[in-house]
Amino acid sequence: MIKLSKRMRMVASMVTAEGILADVGTDHAYVPIALMQEGKIKGAIAMDINEGPLARAKEHIAAAGLESCIQTRLSDGVSELTPGEADSVLIAGMGGELVIHILSEGQDVCTRARELILQPQSEIYKVREYLRENRYQIVDEDMVQEEGKYYLSMKCIFDAFPAPVPMPSPEGNFHGIGFPKSLEDMYGPVLLKKAHPVLKDFLARQHTRLTQILKELGSQPESEKIRRRISEIKEKLIQNEEAFHILEGNKK
Repeated sequence: MIKLSKRMRMVASMVTAEGILADVGTDHAYVPIALMQEGKIKGAIAMDINEGPLARAKEHIAAAGLESCIQTRLSDGVSELTPGEADSVLIAGMGGELVIHILSEGQDVCTRARELILQPQSEIYKVREYLRENRYQIVDEDMVQEEGKYYLSMKCIFDAFPAPVPMPSPEGNFHGIGFPKSLEDMYGPVLLKKAHPVLKDFLARQHTRLTQILKELGSQPESEKIRRRISEIKEKLIQNEEAFHILEGNKK
């Protein structure tokens, strides 16, 4: 049996049972192998843009005796996947800009899948912003810490018939649509609602780091560049503190 790391176990746990999984950027194909061994999925397509990782994936699939259940395909993103062929599309272990590129270039495939499981390694706020602006709904999120790093995963569905955006109240606030979008993009709508303990730990560490950066900037000779940087850090601190207060409120 394949033993998954914490971050890979997190994405594997988000895959809905009894479907076909397309694992984009599969590398060693550990996630589809583990899910097949557990009997959670009916089959999988392990995909990678490079020959080397795909060859390793084939070796591991053969060693597990799962060649009849897991296909391998050389593919740039989801280019070799037919719309509707996979129920779940997993895109993990790559930067946020690349995740967005794959979603954008593979729009026909991604919008036809039952769900997307995403684990961007950077620029997570840009990924959430893209999803929000392109009619995807984040229905679940999780976060783990492994070997000193934080990893975030999200499950998304394409909303073909989005509800109308509510009108603002006379005070200028929207009712019933969750938290400010800037905070949801930065820290995650579901993580905030869950008051996720790992997010709370991340916020505490981020606050310490931002405070230290602000202190160091304050000791440098004044310039327009330094003033802009101080303003950016202060804005991030405000967002950090707002998110922390939301978590504290949701715990009660």
